[in-house]
Amino acid sequence: MANSPTCFDEVYPGAGRTQYYLADKKNQESFDLKNILTSTIAFYRQRKTGIIFSLFILFIILFWFSLPSPLFNTPTSTVLYDKNGTLLGALISDDGQWRFPHNAEVPEKFKQAITQFEDRNFFIHPGINPLSMGRSAIQNIKAKKVVSGGSTLTMQVIRMSRQNRKRSFLEKFIESLLAIRLELSYSKKEILALYASNAPFGGNVVGLDAAAWRYFGRTPADLSWAETATLAVLPNAPGLIFPGKNQHLLFEKRNRLLDRLKQQGIIDTETCVLSKQEPLPGKPYPLPSIAPHLLVRASKEGLRGQSVKSTIDARLQQRAAEITEKHHSILKGNRINNLAALILDVETGSVLAYAGNANKKDKTDNGNDVDIIAAPRSTGSILKPFLFAAMLSDGELLPNTLVPDIPTNISGYTPQNFNLTYDGAVPAKRALSRSLNVPAVKMLQTYGTERFNYVLKKLGMSTINKPAGHYGLSIILGGAEGKLWDIAGIYASMARTLNHYSEYGGKYDASDYHKPSYLADSLSHHEPVLENASIYDAASIKFTFDAMVEVNRPDADMAWKLYSSSTQIAWKTGTSFGYRDGWAIGVTPNNVVAVWVGNADGEGRPGLTGIGTAAPIMFELFGLLKTHKWFEQPYDEMVKASVCEQSGHRATELCEETESVWIQVSGSKTSACPYHKLIHLDASQKYRVNSECEDVNKMVHRKWFILPPSQEFYYKSKNPSYRELPPFRNDCVGSNSNSMELIYPKQLSKIYVPVELDGKPGKTVFEVAHRRKNAIIFWHLDDKYIGSTSSFHQMGFAPEQGSHTLTLVDEEGETIVQRFEIVKKEKQTTMN
Repeated sequence: MANSPTCFDEVYPGAGRTQYYLADKKNQESFDLKNILTSTIAFYRQRKTGIIFSLFILFIILFWFSLPSPLFNTPTSTVLYDKNGTLLGALISDDGQWRFPHNAEVPEKFKQAITQFEDRNFFIHPGINPLSMGRSAIQNIKAKKVVSGGSTLTMQVIRMSRQNRKRSFLEKFIESLLAIRLELSYSKKEILALYASNAPFGGNVVGLDAAAWRYFGRTPADLSWAETATLAVLPNAPGLIFPGKNQHLLFEKRNRLLDRLKQQGIIDTETCVLSKQEPLPGKPYPLPSIAPHLLVRASKEGLRGQSVKSTIDARLQQRAAEITEKHHSILKGNRINNLAALILDVETGSVLAYAGNANKKDKTDNGNDVDIIAAPRSTGSILKPFLFAAMLSDGELLPNTLVPDIPTNISGYTPQNFNLTYDGAVPAKRALSRSLNVPAVKMLQTYGTERFNYVLKKLGMSTINKPAGHYGLSIILGGAEGKLWDIAGIYASMARTLNHYSEYGGKYDASDYHKPSYLADSLSHHEPVLENASIYDAASIKFTFDAMVEVNRPDADMAWKLYSSSTQIAWKTGTSFGYRDGWAIGVTPNNVVAVWVGNADGEGRPGLTGIGTAAPIMFELFGLLKTHKWFEQPYDEMVKASVCEQSGHRATELCEETESVWIQVSGSKTSACPYHKLIHLDASQKYRVNSECEDVNKMVHRKWFILPPSQEFYYKSKNPSYRELPPFRNDCVGSNSNSMELIYPKQLSKIYVPVELDGKPGKTVFEVAHRRKNAIIFWHLDDKYIGSTSSFHQMGFAPEQGSHTLTLVDEEGETIVQRFEIVKKEKQTTMN
């Protein structure tokens, strides 16, 4: 509504407008200031709200991320279990505590006991219990000291995770917040498991699992109500009350808890009464030590501080330990202090028993802490079957092919058989079963050290890490080191390959060759990747195992002979140079048993042989295992062939006695019999003749088995049925008969002459073979006559160091000229 004119306006026109202007201006300024103040206040109110909101968001973020991950970062014990969960042993944690790794499972008895004793409202509160905390505060004020903490189990978990910091109101507030936070991310079951795994139980025992084993010698699930109640009250004051001290206080606490459990209807009256009569634990039990060396191995192989479920069979492990300890007590009489045994399952390669060494029973340091199963040791003859199988698989021999067994010197290397005798020539199969050294060296010389090294690496010999020239031919007699672990795994892989051959329809799975495993989690099933070939073909493996079955077992009065001789086992022994290592490894379609005997420090002992010390243990361990059928014949990898009975080669038309036998497919490319030849006799059939001294029409032609003179010399003494080659008739003496052969030394040999006790060089024994029994040979050294021999052609003399020429002439003028070099002291090798 417009303002009406006033008298003032009438008298002084325009003055009113000025007054109004001034009044309006003043009112306007007042209004603007009010608005500014109002806006400012509103702005600061909004800002305060934003700050409060931001602080709230920041608090929520800090609250959410306030919980450490992991909650507990304390070191734990390495704990080893068998395949069924039986405790085999444990190593104390790095901080000196018996603290088992976290166990997500809490036995029902302990859950009931601990919640009734520590936190009855555990399953309904959010992490804190205000009523309990208030009640505790009143009790503490009245007592004028801390008599009750009021902490829930959740708060106690937080306090343990914070290393039991000094108690204060601030610390209690932090614990309360973190307890609420813990409840938001963890279930009640998980929180209870955290408590059970980390609660202190007195002394250096932490966690329910460790406490159950230390105080009662069994798992928490196997404890009685009295035992469970005892453990439930211990964390309340572990520094004051623990088994062995303050027994009356512990007894009273336990019984009060048992009464509480009865009142709540958790246990009945009879159980309560009987439980109260149970004694308290005394001195802590030692933890089981059933497979100590495997436990240490697992700790070293990246499993330190973890719960390790192994493939070990605890019952078999304990029985195997009893057997090894029994033999160890006998072996110690000969100052043989160490032994190891390994039992594998062929199908999976899993370890069923692992005795890394003999148990240490006194303070004497005999190397019993050394895990021999994983230690490199000289292999002796244990690798011979691998060479035999390789030559079969590559088509270089048949199982019964004759191999030379004569005195041998190869660039100064002079292997000898264990019994220091020679057979002249022996079937390869028999050479393996008798573990003859010279034939093995001859076979390796034929096969090649480079090829054999390559095969060993493919098989899984982790210790073959030098060029073939480093080992030379001695690798087949212990010139290289091997681990019981690797070698047992190779035999298991061969058996696995043979078992799977028929299952896979005549195909091979390359993954069948793998190392053993002691981890249960590693035994996952895989689909085989089938191939047409493998390291060894199935037939060659079968022939190798068949040859190993024929190993002659020692004296019948030995304890291991109690093992059923009707059960077939392919087995091999080995003895290293100096009697330092005794090996015995056996394989069946189901299992491999490997044993080593010796001294960890490498000291040799008389009588320390594989067949005398390790084999008896091996056979007794096999007695713990189930019987089985033998390997099936892999006929798809075999063919029928006519084989010469005398030479073991593929038969020719000159072989008089042949047999049709199964051989490996690759055996079809082996050489035909080189020993059967057609000879020409006179009418009396007593003398050989040729066209120079006999009419061809009057000759009698005969098929004859003829070995080289050096082989014949020894062969005929072991084989009475061997027919010596008839001599040439007198009028045919000019014939090139090749009746004489130098056995030792061979052409351009380097001879290392032994040094006698007086420091002077010893004599070197030279040996010649002649087809005629009564032949006379005349000996010349560097064109100087030194003597003659008849019938038995050996002569010992000591040439000076340097190069020499030996000339031999028989009475018919046949001559041999051989060059050799005398170097220095000779090194002998005698291993089985």
